[in-house]
Amino acid sequence: MHKTAKVYYGNSLAGVIIASDTGYKFIYDADYLAQTFSKPISLTLPLRKEAYHSTTLFPFFDGLIPEGWLLDIAKERWKVKGNDRFALLLLTCKDAIGAVSIIPVNEIE
Repeated sequence: MHKTAKVYYGNSLAGVIIASDTGYKFIYDADYLAQTFSKPISLTLPLRKEAYHSTTLFPFFDGLIPEGWLLDIAKERWKVKGNDRFALLLLTCKDAIGAVSIIPVNEIE
């Protein structure tokens, strides 16, 4: 099963992040890359056409997830396990603090 989310930088679609049984993939959107004002969403994910791959959630995305009491509230409200970091990312980062927001797309089997 794959889970996909759109990644926005400000109001611009910057790319997508995909979770699968084998890990994670982040891909910058081609239109975003073509814009002269495009900026990387993170210093650890510089602009490029090739996809980024990781067996664990990229540290940048993991860092967007709330911590402490706010994380406890989110886990309790949505009944999400603390080790399901991608589900927490999708549930808590639609209106994240900062320029990057994560919008769930759908689930594909």
